[in-house]
Amino acid sequence: MRVGPIVVDPPVVLAPMAAVTDLPFRTVAEEHGVGFTITEFLSAHALMVGDKKAQGKMTASLGGRKFGVQIFGREEEPMAIAARMAVAIGASLVDINMGCPAKRVVAGECGSALMREPEIAQRLVRAVVAAVPPEVPVSVKHRAGWDATHKNAPEFACALVEAGARMITVHGRTRTQGFSGSSDHEIIRLVREAVPAHVPVIGNGDVVDVAGFQRMRDATGCDAVMIGRGAMGNPWLFARIAAVAAGRPDPGPPTIEERRDVFRRHVALIGELKSGPRVLHEVRKACAWYARGLYGCNRLRIEVWAAPGVEAAVATTEAYFTELLARRSRLGLAPEADRAEMDGAAVEDAA
Repeated sequence: MRVGPIVVDPPVVLAPMAAVTDLPFRTVAEEHGVGFTITEFLSAHALMVGDKKAQGKMTASLGGRKFGVQIFGREEEPMAIAARMAVAIGASLVDINMGCPAKRVVAGECGSALMREPEIAQRLVRAVVAAVPPEVPVSVKHRAGWDATHKNAPEFACALVEAGARMITVHGRTRTQGFSGSSDHEIIRLVREAVPAHVPVIGNGDVVDVAGFQRMRDATGCDAVMIGRGAMGNPWLFARIAAVAAGRPDPGPPTIEERRDVFRRHVALIGELKSGPRVLHEVRKACAWYARGLYGCNRLRIEVWAAPGVEAAVATTEAYFTELLARRSRLGLAPEADRAEMDGAAVEDAA
């Protein structure tokens, strides 16, 4: 897939996720073959007024890799300034968030609230397009609509393209659904049919495995797939999709050793690239992510969140992987958790 001068190969993009897709997370995904990454969504107003927290999240990918920056807001000047800031740090693409369902974002009439105001949405796209060089494409990520009776994604996408958007990403849920229910493939297909063929359409929602990637593409005709929560602790999904998209056999899930090694890489990146009191929180999340779905994952999660510091959390996780390897050697059992344990993990994730 191509958008402007950017080639997205394989056709899979890491979704921008608040408090998740920081630079360490994006780097691990890039090292496992994702086609393109985009930063966490950032407030244009916060960037404009020099908010250090927001500016600290606007990070260029390592090694000169191409990346995008996602911004949100509803005022033209802050959006234009934020877009220029993104270009200044090397962003190859500026993405506008018109899909976030969070109450605090919608209360400010941003994110998915803009789907009820297509004229304002168009003005924002025009302002951002005018603010960046022509070689930097502007894209928009939005939802199926506000609610089940207002699924206006096809018309909304066409209005954005008319205003200058060069790529559209559609999450197949409405704002009122949040992340409940199922992503609607049909609405994504309708967007693909409505938008001019030269404008890429990316499908998003519920893709957590290779089969889900294939279903999304087959059902919608989308040019690429965006994966969010399915990538948490599972960067191998990108390598598996890359293989299948290239016509090669699916290499399958990672071994325990591979999980452990990438856990170590992720934690090392956190230590290298981040600082401050949030580091322990980020390490705890990584520890839990890479154990997800494995035997004893709930116990590890509890122990890691009780760990008093980074070293203790990492040591606990290292011991956990050592125990898993010993269990496999001694009993010959698969590392996967039983169903009850997986259901417990799902409840904790939803909390």
